[in-house]
Amino acid sequence: MKYLLLILTVAFLASCSTYSDDEKGSFDEKIQSYLSEKGIDAEKSSSGVYYKIIEQGEGKKVKFKDVISFKYRGELLNGVVFDEKKEPIDYQLNQLIACWKEVILQLNEGGKAFLISPPQQAYGNHELEDIPQNSILVFNLEVVEVK
Repeated sequence: MKYLLLILTVAFLASCSTYSDDEKGSFDEKIQSYLSEKGIDAEKSSSGVYYKIIEQGEGKKVKFKDVISFKYRGELLNGVVFDEKKEPIDYQLNQLIACWKEVILQLNEGGKAFLISPPQQAYGNHELEDIPQNSILVFNLEVVEVK
């Protein structure tokens, strides 16, 4: 729960961070290297988030102002898990970090996705308890219910 409160607090601040093209390129190279090492085929969005829709879901389509019930697992590129919710939690989608909004909006209720976010779409240069500054983050998300 403490991470979701930080997500809400830092989401706005992270969106204010700016990175040079060189920094964005460096993040992208690290993400591509990770995907290659793991043998993962993922799409890249225009914002720099890499994602793979694992399961589209059969229920209602997620909308920006929906409250969603979801589960997730978040880890750093080195595999260290910094947070995991095995039981669903509820939040309004538009209050979540940019990378989550971007990918979850492509899902329906019951959908699952894998994503890797560069810092500018997650927490930027803000250091959190278990997430260092400028971290590239790996997430597995599942939309359990659209309310």
